Amino acid sequence: MARQHVLARRAAAIEALGTATLLCTDKTGTLTQNRMSVACLAVGGEILQVNEATATLPEAFHEVVEFSILASRPDPFDPMERAFHRLGQQGLANTEHLHTDWSLVHSYPLQPDMLAMSQGWRGGAEGAHVIAAKGAPEAIADLCHMNEAELEALRRDVAQMAAAGLRVLAVAKGFHAKPGWPETQHDFEFTFLGLAGLADPLRPGVAQAVAACRTAGISMAMITGDHPATALAIAAQAGIETGRVLTGKDIAGLNDAALRKAVAQTRVFARVMPEQKLRLVQAFAANGEIVAMTGDGVNDAPSLKAAHIGVAMGGRGTDVAREAASLVLLDDDFTSLVAAIRLGRRIDANLRRAFSYILAVHVPIAGMSLIPVLLGWPLMLGPVHVVFLEMIIDPASSIVFEAEQDDTDSMSRSPRRPGAPLFNLALLIGGLLQGVVVLAASLLVFLLGAQGAAGESAGRAMAFITLVAGNLGLVVSNRMLGARGLAALRRPNPALGIVTAVAVAALGAVITVPQLRHLFGFSPLSARDLAVAIFAAGACLAVNMAALGSWQRWRRG
Repeated sequence: MARQHVLARRAAAIEALGTATLLCTDKTGTLTQNRMSVACLAVGGEILQVNEATATLPEAFHEVVEFSILASRPDPFDPMERAFHRLGQQGLANTEHLHTDWSLVHSYPLQPDMLAMSQGWRGGAEGAHVIAAKGAPEAIADLCHMNEAELEALRRDVAQMAAAGLRVLAVAKGFHAKPGWPETQHDFEFTFLGLAGLADPLRPGVAQAVAACRTAGISMAMITGDHPATALAIAAQAGIETGRVLTGKDIAGLNDAALRKAVAQTRVFARVMPEQKLRLVQAFAANGEIVAMTGDGVNDAPSLKAAHIGVAMGGRGTDVAREAASLVLLDDDFTSLVAAIRLGRRIDANLRRAFSYILAVHVPIAGMSLIPVLLGWPLMLGPVHVVFLEMIIDPASSIVFEAEQDDTDSMSRSPRRPGAPLFNLALLIGGLLQGVVVLAASLLVFLLGAQGAAGESAGRAMAFITLVAGNLGLVVSNRMLGARGLAALRRPNPALGIVTAVAVAALGAVITVPQLRHLFGFSPLSARDLAVAIFAAGACLAVNMAALGSWQRWRRG
């Protein structure tokens, strides 16, 4: 998973990834590249298409760019503010609108009840401070006390820009000549200047990753603070369902029961505050979804903790978000999360195969140790035999199945049903039956071998060969678990080849080296005896593969 740029902080999240039914992701920096650039400006009903290569700007658009810069940090790190600075350095060069000698003296940060920020500068008119504000168009409109006609014109421009998938911000200016600073931005007299639309293109591969999630039975939900029209446009580009959009204002007006009903039919959420993400996660979980949630801010920590799989951004995420999350995306890329889901499904499937194998292989070992005691037969297995078998079982369960590659159709199957156990009754019964087949063959071979001249030592040797070969056969048959037909057998697995080669070489040494043969209580075997033991193990493999294949075809209908 680390090679896929995903850091797993909690082991349980890896298995949970294989069962995820819903991915909740933010937009900026996760679905998009977080490389913003100013794409257009709107002033007085006129919309100007621009880019960072624009040499000059018409005079009518100078002020909106000037105050978008003044409303940003002087040394910006936010991609949006850096885009304003780049446009100003290019489009306002050699004008009086760049104020590198002004001093920032006061600021009003973004607030949940006011989606706008303002900054006060010293350097304007004598005795007055210049105030620059930028933020959500509806918030700036409120600060500017727009009338209905002005609001209608603003909504029209915002809708046109947002429909193109742009992040739309409004810009305003004001002056402050009184002593001291007011408590809120509402106490200033602002003048509306215009709008800025910022482009933030989708990351490469996002649309394909979303389509892969849909094929895998995983729903996608986008939660963003952007305008609803912008959210819908980006969601459409990414392939996320856009039938309905729910805003933060809508969420605030719904009780928990109504929210559960609303989120069942909604996959795009706009103008959402970070603290509202927790309610959304809880509503999705209450509807039976297994939720994977992305986040990066301090306020995202509760929702990351509440999600079944919290996913923090490693690049731009805060320490608090990373501590609350189960997984960390080191490159902040949504496609890495989808790759992690594929790995989670692989791990989930391989855990089931390993569990089934471990259960199956211990049935003949337990049976061959207990049945002779209960029936008064000669002992078939001693401590040295069990130790030899465990030297095969442990690498097989911990290395071979861990190295098993991904099923080609793992992302075309629905996730494991929420609440369904990893080790269920069907897996238990299947493992037991596989083990019973090997146990029956080993007992039969022992009885056949014990009737010869060498007696029980030959029977023990033949049964042990059947058991070791049957053990390797159980590895092969359990590789088929969850796969279609014999496709699993065509998947390369070098670890299986190594374990098989070592096991066969060790078994050959035990049978042929007199000292080892004596240690194991074996007598020399004829070619016929050896063939009978190997044939019995092969028959076990054939029976188990046929039974498993028939059962899986029946399960798929």
